[in-house]
Amino acid sequence: EKDEPGKEVQVTYRELLELTCRLGNTLKRQGVKRGDRVTIYMPPCPLAVAGMLACARIGAVHAVVFAGFSAESLADRIRD
Repeated sequence: EKDEPGKEVQVTYRELLELTCRLGNTLKRQGVKRGDRVTIYMPPCPLAVAGMLACARIGAVHAVVFAGFSAESLADRIRD
């Protein structure tokens, strides 16, 4: 669901799987491999969910950070 009431996005399992596989392949092409760490900085949306699943699918450790953090706080979370 989006922040505004009544503005939800529906995704089928098939669409989510296809998006997850595409993102996983993109991450691999960018050099991300099993055991690497990935920080996902996105609002809550289907693409963020697919990003988390793509990381899990290729064995990369992921951390999710949503908006609202200062630059220093964001940098600390990424380092952690």
